[in-house]
Amino acid sequence: MSQFQSQSRRDFLKATAVSAAGLTLAAAPVNLFAADKAPPFKISLAEWSFHKALQQKKMDNLDFPKTAKEDFGIDAVEYVNQFFMDKAKDQAYLTELKKRCDDLGVTSVLIMCDNEGNLGDPDDTKRTKAVENHYKWIDAAKFLGCHSIRVNARSNEKLPAEEQAKLATDGLRRLTEFGAKHDMGVIVENHGGLSSHGDWLVGVIKGVGLPNCGTLPDLGNFYEYDRYQGVTDMMPFAKGVSAKSYDFDDEGNETKIDYRRMMKIVQAAGYHGRVGIEYEGTRLSEADGVRATKKLLDKIQAEMSA
Repeated sequence: MSQFQSQSRRDFLKATAVSAAGLTLAAAPVNLFAADKAPPFKISLAEWSFHKALQQKKMDNLDFPKTAKEDFGIDAVEYVNQFFMDKAKDQAYLTELKKRCDDLGVTSVLIMCDNEGNLGDPDDTKRTKAVENHYKWIDAAKFLGCHSIRVNARSNEKLPAEEQAKLATDGLRRLTEFGAKHDMGVIVENHGGLSSHGDWLVGVIKGVGLPNCGTLPDLGNFYEYDRYQGVTDMMPFAKGVSAKSYDFDDEGNETKIDYRRMMKIVQAAGYHGRVGIEYEGTRLSEADGVRATKKLLDKIQAEMSA
């Protein structure tokens, strides 16, 4: 083989290799996208689903993570402070709860906080007290590995909506500033009163204007406001979603809420975080209600993935 032929062969092989590499690089984004099998959302379990069992002492808060994982195959939990109200500063208790979660491979998502005063109380002293009452739950949530606490934006409902918004914004901002120091979110659920009006609540969140302040849209807690509009309003600020359910028809669909429509709203907002099952019906047992809700969410998730 002549030197010219040898050189030509080497150039040909080099060009072929470069061409092949170029094809590989060009195809890479498509291959990576196709390999992305992440689900549209992830499921968690809200402790309120078992509020009857907990109130009747048939279940203990410490056993909740085990119930979620072993009975329902759910590896993330959302606590309700009412079921360990006196334990927020009990380090031994919190350590045991965290250990149980760690041993089971269960993630603590958030703590839903109630009965700590109104963050929008018109009395400045009471409003300040309400803000400070939540500090311990931020500390507890941080220790457990949660990303947020869920609070209520309540004021005096006899006041004009604008005044309630001003007061709620003040209390929520002060609490959120404390949360920011601990890298914790403070999120508000539509939970009665004006908070169940999506536009009003979004105005409060915008008024706070801090990135760790957001919403927890509950699919069911709308009374005088269209639920689908409410969730649409809240989703741009959502750091969680509460999948409220009441009852199911023979085909497994929720009877009061169009879950497919709701989850399309959630998906359209670009949300891929936790969707927490919160069964609140009476016809089914608490356990069967959770199973029915999970079955519906699993089905919708499969449809979305397809």
